[in-house]
Amino acid sequence: MSVFTSLSPFRLIASSGLICALALSALVAPAATLAKSGDAVIKVASCSLNSTGKLKAKADNGRLEVEFEVDQNRTNRLWNIRVWDDGQRVFTGARRTVAPSGSFTLRLLIPNRAGVDTIGARAVNATTGEVCRATLNV
Repeated sequence: MSVFTSLSPFRLIASSGLICALALSALVAPAATLAKSGDAVIKVASCSLNSTGKLKAKADNGRLEVEFEVDQNRTNRLWNIRVWDDGQRVFTGARRTVAPSGSFTLRLLIPNRAGVDTIGARAVNATTGEVCRATLNV
């Protein structure tokens, strides 16, 4: 038995691993490109009580369109909001939930910095103290 015959299963496994790694990298690279070319990246918010939320961002003419929504199913509830991009605060303010859904939606246009942007949003209900937060990369 030759040395090559005894190593062939190892070569087969190594080759299979390399092929899988190349295939995976081919799938990951287009996803980042799509996010930058205008397709939205959406992240479900984590809320500490019963509300639901989502954070969405997409490229828009050299800027990023950011949308943060929280649905509490109760109207006229005040939420204090902060939004940041790569650790730099880009919005601080408040919104009230409105009829008919008992939700608010905050929309922002912010600069699209070079490379991957990490967008984060946090909303705190002024009455209950409930916190909703989400972070995404676009």
